[in-house]
Amino acid sequence: MVVKKSQPIPFECVVRGYLAGSGWRDYKNTGEVSGIKLPPGLKEAEKLKEPIFTPSTKEETGHDMAVTFDYMVDKIGVDIASRVREKSIELYKYGAEYAEQRGIIIADTKFEFGILDGELILIDELFTPDSSRFWPKDEYQPGKSQVSFDKQYLRDWLESTGWDKTSPPPRLPQDVIHRTSEKYRLAFKMLTARDIL
Repeated sequence: MVVKKSQPIPFECVVRGYLAGSGWRDYKNTGEVSGIKLPPGLKEAEKLKEPIFTPSTKEETGHDMAVTFDYMVDKIGVDIASRVREKSIELYKYGAEYAEQRGIIIADTKFEFGILDGELILIDELFTPDSSRFWPKDEYQPGKSQVSFDKQYLRDWLESTGWDKTSPPPRLPQDVIHRTSEKYRLAFKMLTARDIL
């Protein structure tokens, strides 16, 4: 593995093509996601007319916080913030189209960028079940929570345990590990037409 040290941009660059997760919760409460006003009457998991850029902070401790694009501009400047937003949406559209042709909807995803020798570069994983929300296209039905290939299954299990998200997490049962692994393997096979060895 070749590694280069870059100057990280201190934001997670989230792009949403569908209304799910924290975006859905914010929309229900305010009609907005990260300061972006959306049309009234949208359903959970509904496809948005155009993908939206909804950055969040990168916190050293605790949970990342959703912020507006204007907040991002205030912290890192309009030039770099605009380039990051443009590249994030461009990447999302490319990945979403590729995945949909293979039977997976990428509802949302996140990118992380850095600066290396004055150039904007990607510095973290992308289009994985850990960084994206993957839904099987043939089971997609707006208006409810979707079946998923991503870590939502694990999140749902953790929620069901009553874990407070600050103490050490509960030990994962073997069946939860197995089912999560199965979902990741299936997504990999659908996207690449190969099995993980």
